[in-house]
Amino acid sequence: MAALLGLDYEAAVAVANEAAQGQVCQAANDNGGGQVVVSGDKAAVDRAVEIAKTKGAKRAMLLPVSAPFHCKLMQPAADAMAEALAGVTIKAPAAPLVSNVLASAITDPDELRRRLVEQVTGTVRWRESVAYMAAQGVTRFFEIGAGKVLSGLVKRIADGAVGVSVGGPNDIAAAKDALAASLEAGRGIRCLI
Repeated sequence: MAALLGLDYEAAVAVANEAAQGQVCQAANDNGGGQVVVSGDKAAVDRAVEIAKTKGAKRAMLLPVSAPFHCKLMQPAADAMAEALAGVTIKAPAAPLVSNVLASAITDPDELRRRLVEQVTGTVRWRESVAYMAAQGVTRFFEIGAGKVLSGLVKRIADGAVGVSVGGPNDIAAAKDALAASLEAGRGIRCLI
């Protein structure tokens, strides 16, 4: 996987297509803010880094990851996910979930199952997902896990949005207070899958 900085999504897709040369190279994450991640066969991703530099990328760099996530090479993992979810009962959520492969809300349990499987090989449409939620009135976003990258991207995508990072025990109290304030204000809570 490689991050291409300074190219919009369409330009990054063109770079990935040119770099593929019969191998897998595809846009894996449309993070917004001029940041797109490509994924695929190592040689093709290496080519994408070099091509991106000639197409105006401010920076193009390989990412230290353990697998080529969100691309066709993850199909065995998608198959395993489908098999694992086949026997799981999924109930309709209390609030709509925003599917990162659709960039829109879903509530149907069967569709939730399909989209969870699809996201293993599909492009994460983060920019569009955040824009969709902002258009629905969401102003506070919680990033659960290590890092603050997504919280920073949220602020670039949605004017006035607040990103709250919850990376460890010390962050939980602040997140709890922010979540309570959101609930008191009557804002619906959505999450990305």
